[in-house]
Amino acid sequence: MRLLSWNIHKGIGGRDRRYALGRIIDCVEAENPDLICLQEVDRLVHRSRHDDQPRLLSRYFRCHSVFQPNVHVGSGTYGNLVLSRWPVVSRHRISLRQGARKPRGAQLLLVESPEGLLHLVHTHLGLAERERRWQVGRMLGHYLFRSADPHPTLIVGDFNDWRNVLDRDAFAAEGFRQITTPLSRFRTFPAWMPMGALDKAFVRGSVEVRTARVVRTSLAKTASDHLPFVIDFHLGTEQ
Repeated sequence: MRLLSWNIHKGIGGRDRRYALGRIIDCVEAENPDLICLQEVDRLVHRSRHDDQPRLLSRYFRCHSVFQPNVHVGSGTYGNLVLSRWPVVSRHRISLRQGARKPRGAQLLLVESPEGLLHLVHTHLGLAERERRWQVGRMLGHYLFRSADPHPTLIVGDFNDWRNVLDRDAFAAEGFRQITTPLSRFRTFPAWMPMGALDKAFVRGSVEVRTARVVRTSLAKTASDHLPFVIDFHLGTEQ
């Protein structure tokens, strides 16, 4: 099974500032993922030609679609999108907004994969370190998150965690291990000259990761301001 996670920057290139959703589609299609987790997805926003990106992407990839609008932009919104080849049997949204800061959120999905139920959590955290610590604590302690504890869990997204402090603090304390390591191999931002390992993945339970890698094609470097990463994994038997 394969998952791709990517901050697509609304389909706007990081260097040329050109909106071209087709570049995002081509890059994702080349990786042929079963699960697609995208951050900064626009819906009916002027800067992206008022495209309904969740609808366009779900139709193109013929996937189950779950969109979480977080930020209002004019008459439209942008947020997090999960596309799945497999049925989503449960879906929840958690607000991670702290005070007057930009609204953030997390998607909590139970996906019926060919190897069993997977608890897939998809998020995009804030820019301040204290804010991110609060967001992770709220997410991991939320009763909706806890209700899926019996299932293998995979958490992915843009964590904006330049110093990688969340791994050794909040996630390790809850039994998660980071699979996007060493950081030197998982630098994703900025796409044209990656310096920060901002896009991460954490697992708990019977998630057996075969490979994890950053996509560094010329297309990926131009399509967004982040690079995507891909995880190949299986669901094993909990010992």
